Parts: sequence; structure tokens; C-alpha cells
Amino acid sequence: MPELPEVETVRRGLASLIMHKVVRDTSVRDSPKSFPNEPQSVREFLIGSCVVDIRRRAKVLLIDLSTHYTLVIHLKMTGQLVYVKEGSTSPPDSEANSGSSPRLLKRVRSTGDVMGEVRFGAGHPNDSLVGELPDRSTRVVIEFTDGSHLYFNDQRKFGWLKLFPTVEVPSIDFMQRVGPEPLEDSFTGSEFIPRTRRRNNTTIKAAILDQTVLAGVGNIYADESLWGARIHPATRVRDVSDEQLVELLKEIKYVMNLSIEKGGSTDRNYVNAEGKRGSYIDFARVFRKEGLPCPRHPDVIVEKIKVAGRGTHVCSVCQPMPQ
Repeated sequence: MPELPEVETVRRGLASLIMHKVVRDTSVRDSPKSFPNEPQSVREFLIGSCVVDIRRRAKVLLIDLSTHYTLVIHLKMTGQLVYVKEGSTSPPDSEANSGSSPRLLKRVRSTGDVMGEVRFGAGHPNDSLVGELPDRSTRVVIEFTDGSHLYFNDQRKFGWLKLFPTVEVPSIDFMQRVGPEPLEDSFTGSEFIPRTRRRNNTTIKAAILDQTVLAGVGNIYADESLWGARIHPATRVRDVSDEQLVELLKEIKYVMNLSIEKGGSTDRNYVNAEGKRGSYIDFARVFRKEGLPCPRHPDVIVEKIKVAGRGTHVCSVCQPMPQ
């Protein structure tokens, strides 16, 4: 499953590419579960609609339409979204100047002619990101009136695109359960502390992995932020001070923003349209650094243990084991 920074990277990329585009048509290939929408709703609320906003809530993408409907997208384990616009020699200004780095690829036809192509995508690392589309993993194709396409590819068919009235999106079960966004400026320690203390008897790592406490913190960012805050992941929440929780939230925001800046961590699964993984993992301090020196204490080796059922990376000096 993608981490929040990977989904945010996709959101920013698509926001630079499909805003204000009008949907000409859609097609579903081989997997109705990927697009469980009534044909009449698709005709009335999706086809002919204009993209007016692209949002993210936790690890879910929300494409708002001029019909006051929203296309809710969950990539699940092996989903991909790939935008392709053929026949271009350079990206439009909005594409070229965005921080999401859409890729201008030159694809060579069998005749030897060079065809310019704007392509942006993220998802499970296979040839569908860079190959000819649609292919056998393509489940849904959205065509825009300018001839560009948005492909939803999914090898395992767990992901989906669902249409909802925009006003009803906050009432979806998932939206009701998920906690606040950690990257919102308005989310501060005054809210984080009481939400975390609801899990006083669990380990601090289990608490921040709980999506009802906080949205989108996965294993990578839990390990990195706990190391940054000098808290052992197995410490019970009741034994973590309010001051430590404030520092932990600061570290969560730091590592997730850094990951977005670096294009995501990918955790081996999520890559960009050129087939390159996000580079955050190169900047990680302890995650997947077992057997290597701690950045703070070069004479201490990072260890990998298990906490909350997950592989966990710690420095025994930075993060002393709770008594």
C-alpha cells in the first residue's frame, strides 16, 4: 500500500496535468470491481464533467468534478495512475513548472519517427508505467476532450474508482474512521496529545500507526520520526511525556514533508513514470539501516526488532529500551 507521501506526490502530479480538463469518455476493461459505478451515473455525472479540484484524504485521492460529484480513488496494493498525452513536443507551462515533475518522454515508433509524449504516473513498479497503454493490467481508461488519457492499472484488482456526490464524501465509512491529517498546519500538539493518549496502554509505535489516531503514518515514517524524537517504539503511550509527544509530531511532519520533497519513499512498490523510485529512502536515518552506524552515534549499530507486529529500526543509545 502506498504511504501518504506517495499519494500526495500523485495528487500534485495530476493537479498540474488534468485540472480543468473535460472527460470525453470512460471505458472499463476486464474488472467491473475496479469501477463499481452505475452506467447512468457515469453518463450523467462523469462524462462531460470538468475537473475542478484534486484533493487527498489520508491515502485516498479525490477528483472533484463540475457536476458536484467526486471520483474517489484508492490504489490499494498494486494500483497505478498514468497520465499520457501524445503528440506534444514540450509540456504546457503549468506542467513544466510544477513541483510534481511530469515527464516529457520521446517514444520512437517502429518507423523511426520520434513522437513526443507527456507522461506522469506512479504505482507498482512494472512496465505499465512506461510501456504502451492500455495493456493487460489496465482496468479503467478516462479519456479527456484534448485527447489525453488517464489510465488506472492494477495487477491484483484490489484498487477502485468510485463516484460519490461531493457532499457525501465526508460521510463515507473510510472518511468517518480516519484521523486528522498530520501535515495540516492546524494540526498541533494540542490535538495530537489527547488523540494519542486514547491509546495509553499500547506502544507508541502502534498508536501512531493507528489510522484512526492519525492519517497516513506508515511503518517507514513511524520508525524515522520515533528515532528523531528519541523515543523507543515499544514505550507505552502512558510513559511518553507531553513534551515528547510534541517533539514526535514535529518529527512526523518533518519526515513526511521531506519524503514528499524527495518524491516519496516507495517502500519498494511506488515509482515514478520513468521507473525511478522516490529518493527519500536514501535520506532515511534508521529505516532499512540495520547493521549500519547510527547517524548520531557512529559507534552504535542500528538494530532491527519487532514492535506492533512490524519490523522496527532503532538505536539503543538514542532510544533506550523502556524499563
